[in-house]
Amino acid sequence: MFVVSIIISVGYYVIYSHFYDTPKERALTNKLSTIKFDYQILSQDLDHIGQILSDIQKRDDDIYRTILESEPIPASIRQTGFGGVNRYEPLEGYLNSNLMIAATKHIDVIMKQLVVQSISYDELIYKAINKEQMALSRPAIMPIFIKDLTIISSHFGWRSNHPIHRDGRPHNGIDFSAPYGTNIYATGDGTVTRAEHNSGGYGYGNLITIDHGFGYETRYAHMQSFKVSEGDEVKRGQLIGTVGSTGGSVGPHVHYEVHKNGKPINPINYFYKDLPPDEYVRMIEQAQNNNEIF
Repeated sequence: MFVVSIIISVGYYVIYSHFYDTPKERALTNKLSTIKFDYQILSQDLDHIGQILSDIQKRDDDIYRTILESEPIPASIRQTGFGGVNRYEPLEGYLNSNLMIAATKHIDVIMKQLVVQSISYDELIYKAINKEQMALSRPAIMPIFIKDLTIISSHFGWRSNHPIHRDGRPHNGIDFSAPYGTNIYATGDGTVTRAEHNSGGYGYGNLITIDHGFGYETRYAHMQSFKVSEGDEVKRGQLIGTVGSTGGSVGPHVHYEVHKNGKPINPINYFYKDLPPDEYVRMIEQAQNNNEIF
């Protein structure tokens, strides 16, 4: 009878433990359910934070960086992941490990993007503080007075018939024709980085290059004489030389270029302080309709 009782008791225990949870097991199950629910809520909160951060990044690239003339941060930098060893191996092997790993990865991505955004704002704050200096340094006038101008003989863009080489080739600046000895002025504050005769393939002749900072550089070619030297600090409107016809030139003019971050851009977008609005619009329209004669 004793043995039978033991067997029956063990049978009841096995059946009960198989089909029914103990109070401790029920408590653990409830705790796991609560943790799973908490992770789901956390995941939703992280998604919401990610949306807010995405909006901040878009405003940073499309508004703040546009105003302060900074290149947008590439998505490859903003979205860079984490390489190398498995950072999440310690979280493997648990119940709901997938939830814990997913949430931790999400947090890591957001933290990385926040660091990138913080660095971006540091850069923009520096540029905002220096915006006044940037406004003075950015090219904003024509290199010769309008009253001294004979004609704009060639605009920025493709030139179908080069006056010397007689072929089609890109023209990286604007040619201002004027009499010999006409004054040429710096179009923005900066430092003269070159004042010499250039005999390279571009045929610039007597060339002055000014570094304006903030990614801007201007070039003044075919000059007759220099009024500044390499290393000089110049101000917008300061006399830097005179019109000539040196290098690859067929007549007196100044070939004027504007470069931004090492690339030539159309100088016509940087005459806004020199011309009344209607005249400025007319010049742009003429340049768009005809790249060679104004």
